[in-house]
Amino acid sequence: MWKKGLFFSSLALLLAGCGAENSDTDSTDVATSGESGEQEEIVIKVASHLPPMTDIVEIAGEVIAEPYKVQLVEVSDNIQYNEALLNDEVDANFAQHKPFMEKFNEERDGNLVALQTIYNPIVGFYSPVYDSIEELEDGAEVAIPSDVSNEARALSILDHFEIITLDPEIDNHVATVDDIIENPKNLTFTHIDLLNLTGAYEDGVELVFNYPTYIDSIGLKTEDAVLLEDDDEYTFAIQLVAREDNQDSPEIQALLEAFTSQEVYDYLDELSQIGHLEPAFELGE
Repeated sequence: MWKKGLFFSSLALLLAGCGAENSDTDSTDVATSGESGEQEEIVIKVASHLPPMTDIVEIAGEVIAEPYKVQLVEVSDNIQYNEALLNDEVDANFAQHKPFMEKFNEERDGNLVALQTIYNPIVGFYSPVYDSIEELEDGAEVAIPSDVSNEARALSILDHFEIITLDPEIDNHVATVDDIIENPKNLTFTHIDLLNLTGAYEDGVELVFNYPTYIDSIGLKTEDAVLLEDDDEYTFAIQLVAREDNQDSPEIQALLEAFTSQEVYDYLDELSQIGHLEPAFELGE
């Protein structure tokens, strides 16, 4: 059995180098078996940073086929897991949705590739002031993520519920506050790092976008949200990510099979019962 982590934790930076080079396994580490005749163990490094993502990496490690072994590389923010993958310090990461990865590729001339949606976190807006969105007052402050892809996600929710109107000529996946053409409540928008949005809620900001992973740390659940996202297309589902140069390797294909296993699905299905997320793949894909 795997050990389930909490939905929040203080995570230390544990990035490590990729070890000795091996031309047959790219950036993976191999533990040789000497003269025993046993099959060599191939280590696949996967960067991640928070439960339930880290839990899923560990579950995949429990079920991955031999001779592969999964090594979880925990990082402490939303930058390091992509930098580590880009720099060949890890073989894959599991911490982001595709629009976030695409923005990273654009800014860093990256070659990261989204392989498979795994789960869709149910995000929304929370308020320490209002019990329902109908109570939203004129001039209220709204805390939204400072990164472009999650800013667009937050604004799309407000647009969907007609709190604001975004320019229809702009793709909602890249929309910013500059693309708001109607703001009848005269809302003011404050950009805050994704990891600090829970603090904005505690500071009394009237309306705060957040993920269930983060808001859970102060005892809130998705049923406490005044607005919840409705995304049937799983545009912002958390994905397993690799690089263009290793995405088709036997190691990554074995990792992908483990991430879409019955064991991972059962864990996600259990979490879906409390409303945090929903599985974003079908067994047998």
